[in-house]
Amino acid sequence: MQRIVTVVGARPQFIKAAPVSQALQKVGMHETLIHTGQHFDALMSDVFFAELGIPEPARNLEVAGLSHGAMTGRMLERLEVAFAELQPALVMIYGDTNSTLAGALAAAKLHIPVAHVEAGLRSFNRTMPEEINRVIADHLSTLLFCPTAVAIKNLAAEGIKNGVHATGDVMHDATLAGIQHAKDTSSILSTLRLKPRTYAVATIHRAENTDDIGRFTQIVRWLEAAAVNLPVIWPVHPRARSILAKYSLMLKDMQLIEPLGYLDMIWLVHNAAAIYTDSGGLQKEAYFHRVPCVTLRDETEWVETIEAGWNRLWTVAHYAPRREISDYGDGDAARRIAEIISTELRSA
Repeated sequence: MQRIVTVVGARPQFIKAAPVSQALQKVGMHETLIHTGQHFDALMSDVFFAELGIPEPARNLEVAGLSHGAMTGRMLERLEVAFAELQPALVMIYGDTNSTLAGALAAAKLHIPVAHVEAGLRSFNRTMPEEINRVIADHLSTLLFCPTAVAIKNLAAEGIKNGVHATGDVMHDATLAGIQHAKDTSSILSTLRLKPRTYAVATIHRAENTDDIGRFTQIVRWLEAAAVNLPVIWPVHPRARSILAKYSLMLKDMQLIEPLGYLDMIWLVHNAAAIYTDSGGLQKEAYFHRVPCVTLRDETEWVETIEAGWNRLWTVAHYAPRREISDYGDGDAARRIAEIISTELRSA
């Protein structure tokens, strides 16, 4: 049986991989999961495998806490060894992290086909490491699974037309499956003594916001101003927490909590009145829950959330007129991806 190796390393990738892994099983594909270790904290990693119902990774490369170049290089070295041993017919990568880039490079150098889930996204800001990662990954991929029509247009503009598939968004699949499970199991609202639609949820983790203390402070002050009217619950990423401690930043009207497991986070977001975030994934998740979002960045790769009035940049005062977004599909993106992979591998 042909083996698929999936490379993951960060919280959003665990979430996206879950429905695809289940769909691959249904079409008889054999998958091996490799965790690069990029997110190593138990609250950012281990809990997701348990709550998402996916097996523990077969291998953990334990690469974390390094610079972008050092981390990517170490991952590339260890993935190359793993791929040579496992001899996969296909390597699957997700999103735009260092793990994504390392997986694409290692596979390409060994002449192994690459499948990229969330292909074609562009912020057109090359100062973001995520933008570099996603562009290179797309140009190395054989199968490109696009969540939106804009993503397909972006690839075409770069000359990438072969192997491109419109599938919808696997994060939508995961969210739809997770809402009911979270409703039945999560006690986060009672734990935090919250009532639905009486609070906002904030997250900050991207390097563009955390590496510049001036910008980070500006965002924190923006959150404080927003919290005057709507209390803010902030599950604090380890990177952000270290900066808060280093510069002794004092916060008003915000409740800082530890990072949450997947189901607690789903339920917290589902019942929020607003989301303030620099996370690409959470921008979409906010829409899936029909919660207005403010993106704490100067641009976004998820342009349709802006155009449809569910999201706005923090530098913009108002939302566009609100409408539904059809591109993300109806919760069957993972099935489409699995069927395309099955067809491609069995005809190869």
